[in-house]
Amino acid sequence: MPDLKGRVALVTGASQGIGRACALALAEAGVTVAAAARNRDNLAAVVDEILQAGGTAQAFPMDVASDEQIKTASKSVLDTLGKVDILVNNAGITRDQLLLRMKRADWDTVLATNLTAAYLLIQQVMGGMMRQRWGRIINITSVVGQMGQAGQANYAASKAGLIGLTMALARELGSRNVTVNAVAPGFIETAMIAGLPAEHKQNLLHLVPLGRLGADREVALAVRFLASDDASYITGHVLNVNGGMLMG
Repeated sequence: MPDLKGRVALVTGASQGIGRACALALAEAGVTVAAAARNRDNLAAVVDEILQAGGTAQAFPMDVASDEQIKTASKSVLDTLGKVDILVNNAGITRDQLLLRMKRADWDTVLATNLTAAYLLIQQVMGGMMRQRWGRIINITSVVGQMGQAGQANYAASKAGLIGLTMALARELGSRNVTVNAVAPGFIETAMIAGLPAEHKQNLLHLVPLGRLGADREVALAVRFLASDDASYITGHVLNVNGGMLMG
C-alpha cells in the first residue's frame, strides 16, 4: 500500500458508490479525506466509517451543480485543512433518454454536474498545488465516454469531455509537478447497476471478457495508485478499469 501520510484529498460524490470507496481507500493510505456530497446523512456515515477504522476525515456538504456551493465548500476545505493535494472529481449523475426526446434541461444538468463542476473544482484547488509543486487531479470518467451508449448522449458527452479536460490540464500543469489523469470504469456493481433487471445485467456481462461486474474498490485502488508517488511519471492518461470491455 502506498504511504500518503500528510496528504489531503478532496473527494466529490463521496457519500456512496465509487466516491465512498475512493474516500476509504485513500484514508487507509494515511490521507486526510475531505468528503464532499449532497447527502449529509450518508456523508456523515462515510466519515464515521473512516474514523472508526483509525483514519482522518471531515464532511463538507456540497452540491456540485451549484457554482456557489463549489466555491464555498472548497474554501471551507482549504481554510479547515490548509491545502488540497489530491482532487478526485467523482460526482456524477445520469438523465438517460434518446436524443430525439431529450430535454434541454436534462442535457444541461448532466453537463453541469459531470463536467463543468470538475472544471470549477480544479480552478479552486490548482493554485495551491502549483505553488507547492505537487498535486494529483484524478477525474472519474466512464467507458461510455470512450465508446458511446444509446440513450446516454448527455452522459457520454460529459464523460468524453472529462477525458479532453484531463489531457489539456496535464499539458498545462506538468511543469509544476501536478499530474492530471482519468480513471474510466466499465460496468461496476453500484446502486445504479443493482437496479437493472437481471436479464439486462446478464446482457451487459456478455460485453465483458472477464465475465463479471467490477467492484467499486477496484476503481478506488486505481485512483489511489494514481494519487501516489508510484505514479509520478504518469499524466494525461486514462486508466481503464472495465474488465476488458474496451481495449487499445
